Amino acid sequence: MTDVIIQKRNEVYLTVECEPHIKYELSEYFTFEVPGAKFMPAYKKRIWDGTIKLFSPGDGKIYCGLYKYLTEWLDSRDYSYEDKDNKFYGLPNESNDFITPQGVVDYVDYLNIPFKVRDYQYNAIYQALKHNRRLLLSPTASGKSLMIYAITRYFVSKGSNILIIVPTTSLVEQLCGDFNSYGWSAEDNCHKIYAGKDKQTSKQVTITTWQSIYKMPKQYFEKFECVIGDEAHQFKAKSLINIMTKLHNCKHRIGFTGTLDGSNTNQLVLEGLFGPVNKVVKTKQLIDKGYLSALNISVLLLQHEPYIFESYQEEMDYICTLPKRNNFIKKLALNQTGNTLILFAYVEKHGQVLFDMINNNVRDNRKVFFVHGGVETEDREEVRRITETQDDAIIIASYGTFSTGINIKRLHNIIFASPSKSRVRNLQSIGRALRKGENKESAKLFDIADDFSKNERKNYTLNHMIERVKIYSQENFNYEIIPINFRRKDE
Repeated sequence: MTDVIIQKRNEVYLTVECEPHIKYELSEYFTFEVPGAKFMPAYKKRIWDGTIKLFSPGDGKIYCGLYKYLTEWLDSRDYSYEDKDNKFYGLPNESNDFITPQGVVDYVDYLNIPFKVRDYQYNAIYQALKHNRRLLLSPTASGKSLMIYAITRYFVSKGSNILIIVPTTSLVEQLCGDFNSYGWSAEDNCHKIYAGKDKQTSKQVTITTWQSIYKMPKQYFEKFECVIGDEAHQFKAKSLINIMTKLHNCKHRIGFTGTLDGSNTNQLVLEGLFGPVNKVVKTKQLIDKGYLSALNISVLLLQHEPYIFESYQEEMDYICTLPKRNNFIKKLALNQTGNTLILFAYVEKHGQVLFDMINNNVRDNRKVFFVHGGVETEDREEVRRITETQDDAIIIASYGTFSTGINIKRLHNIIFASPSKSRVRNLQSIGRALRKGENKESAKLFDIADDFSKNERKNYTLNHMIERVKIYSQENFNYEIIPINFRRKDE
């Protein structure tokens, strides 16, 4: 007798039929602590235990994308299992035998894309079309838009409706621009949704931000047979999960992300929604092969008078408003050659201050831009376009608007003006400088860090710097730490 029967409930969930004791074992195995849960209001109010449960013992539901983890666990416990066909949704784990590597190469070549397609791009497209569900881990500047384009064109040729979800309005416009550059009219074939635009269309391809559609009813999503999530690491938000779980009839699910945050919980949720991770290529490989600019990182460690801050926010408020530190960033930016991007976390108390200081001190013909969430999408796109034509422009931008996805090929320098320990944010931000452009073979990152440590006690943002340096080491980036005396007696 078979211990476990696995069947698709729909294209979101599997149903696991088995004895109650197996269900409770599965429930325990697929329960994970959420990183940082103890700081969340629901946990503090004791209305949530701080865990996420990916298997429901009551109804036997589990995300379809976790089939591999489910069967591996069953094998490890010597439980027998059987895949049961659902006459409408098919088998729990399907692949398409008619998709072959050479067939994918022939198809992509048929599209006549006016750029050289790289071997790893062909393979990533093959993985997506062969297996229906994949989370493609491909770093910034690896050509994700080309891969998305090829997959989109394939499903358009099959008569399918495709939903492409991106995190920002700028990326809606940028992706459409990329499609145009590949020789396909986005205006004729794609419907864009953001900022109140009409959500209904007869076109096969819909490109939208998640914010524009997450409140739409389940019926809205029924027509889509393929969903592509760009920057899929952001799909851990509740509203994004809400979208993915409304796509009950959507068999083809492909997520793209440059990096995962290292959290096992986050990765399993993403794999559950999209499918198993497939590592496409690493940033260091792209640099070594000459596809990306060489990167040199200087960690500028500002050594302040020792001080113990009561909280992280108190420390951030202090360093963001410290005149000497902001003047240092101003001089650093003005002394660079090439286009420079300065990334900050707080608009009014830091970004605005830096913009005013720099803008008031540049020579007349040097362009300075200020970009944040309040700047219209069309204006952000114009900043990107103008910068591509400049040799020494300065962009002061918030992490939220320019750390993810924005494609500026002629970006020579990045300055981290605000500290962060987020693996995703830091790697995505670094990716802004790695794209090659005309007369550009290398890029520089200036990582500004602050040391207020007293005795053996390190300050909050110094610990964040240590985490960033670990990331640089793991990614095999070239970096050096340069101490800079910032103590008052030397002012």
